[in-house]
Amino acid sequence: MGIISWIVMGLIVGALAKFIMPGKDPGGIIVTSLLGIGGAFVGGFIGTRLGLGTVSGFNLGSIALATGGALLLLWGYRVLKRR
Repeated sequence: MGIISWIVMGLIVGALAKFIMPGKDPGGIIVTSLLGIGGAFVGGFIGTRLGLGTVSGFNLGSIALATGGALLLLWGYRVLKRR
């Protein structure tokens, strides 16, 4: 996937993560998209290690892995911001 695809995927996945895990988070759309892009990397890494596949394009499996990674990052972000 190219950089534009990662950004678009990040926006979609970041929005999905915020929809699944709503709450007051500082940063707005920028932090949401960065969490989504980072979540795609984290989800792809964890998915590869567990044998679930990789984030390789716009398909349901890739979006699920990336959303899982984004949820993990969002949870970690909230834990760090709470302290």
